[in-house]
Amino acid sequence: MRQLALLLCLMAVSLAGHASEPARFVERSLELHGTTYHYRVFVPDGWTAKRSWPVVLFLHGSGERGNDNRAQLGQGLPPWLGEHGRNFPAVVVIPQAPDGRRWNGEIEQMALKALDDSIGEWHGDRRRLYLTGLSMGGYGAWQIALDRPGMFAAAAVICGGIRHPNDNADLSVQGIPAEAGDPYAWVAAHLGALPVWIFHGALDDVVPPEESRRMHAALQARGSEVRYTEFAGVNHGSWQAAYATKELWPWLFAHRLPAR
Repeated sequence: MRQLALLLCLMAVSLAGHASEPARFVERSLELHGTTYHYRVFVPDGWTAKRSWPVVLFLHGSGERGNDNRAQLGQGLPPWLGEHGRNFPAVVVIPQAPDGRRWNGEIEQMALKALDDSIGEWHGDRRRLYLTGLSMGGYGAWQIALDRPGMFAAAAVICGGIRHPNDNADLSVQGIPAEAGDPYAWVAAHLGALPVWIFHGALDDVVPPEESRRMHAALQARGSEVRYTEFAGVNHGSWQAAYATKELWPWLFAHRLPAR
């Protein structure tokens, strides 16, 4: 009888802990085309299965690639969450691209599967999915937004770009027709009604700020909901100021997809 009482007590403690989880970065993995990929999920303080949650997909830059499932926590949103995320109201999915790979093809599929798996495990709300990325991840955010119109309620793209397919650039958005005269206008026309807040450093010598300026202008020309913030005196690392922008998160989470 004493053992049974102890077992019931332990079960109650376990269930109570799962009902209200502390904020942390948990490790997860997935299988895709015979390859195992590892990723992290930020679970907000007070998470509970009793309700659904907004979910943010974060795409890191080229310097955080690898297979250690740690480097992608080093820049951008994860460090901000580590310092300020105690009251953050959303689950954040943080995949890691392998060395030498970009956020397209199979790696794009991997990121979206990590998102889908996390929606299921952490009670995500498919009407409140959000997309963000920096540098290479900014290109990736444009790529996924282009490939999955209507999937995300809003996006924040930081020091990313588009580039014309004829530029032979190291980073570019795939799928733009070679004959497209204006790739920025072409992408803007294929993003659907996605609201976007674009950030860039005015002195960026890695990804030219002209990339973001031209996407902002293309979205404005279509009447899309778009904001653009350019940080004077800031080089490539504009993500620190971007994620610290107080208005960003209320703006992002105010959007949700219409009921289907």
